Amino acid sequence: MPQSLESDGAPDTHSQCHVFVYGTLRRGGRNDIARYRPAPVHVVDATIAGTLYDMGAYPGAVLDGQRRIVGEIYRIAPPVEAALDRLEEVADDDSGEYIRRHVVVEADAQRFECLVYEIHPARIEGRAVIDGGDWIAHAAAR
Repeated sequence: MPQSLESDGAPDTHSQCHVFVYGTLRRGGRNDIARYRPAPVHVVDATIAGTLYDMGAYPGAVLDGQRRIVGEIYRIAPPVEAALDRLEEVADDDSGEYIRRHVVVEADAQRFECLVYEIHPARIEGRAVIDGGDWIAHAAAR
């Protein structure tokens, strides 16, 4: 799918948003976000406040708290956002596996409003906390 272009030929960034990814969507992950089109643009590596849970084949984040979650911020276009909603099984009534959240993330002395997929709270019962908050490192150590 072609990117829409502004009159100067540059990609249209007005309709794009930022997403913070922390699990299988990270670089090298099973669902690496780089496979989506139009290609997401890596902005910066970052951390957010939250607790990361081992859901088996993937992690789930519960936002806020004293712990930190390691991830990456990407600029994405609306078709990618829609594809991520499907992957994360987001439901309009927040009953899906993940819930869409908007969080301000600080990284490299900048603030980014990011979409973050938070695991539905009912799904974490009995799941282990990933102490380091880094899914890629945790998955590699298994």
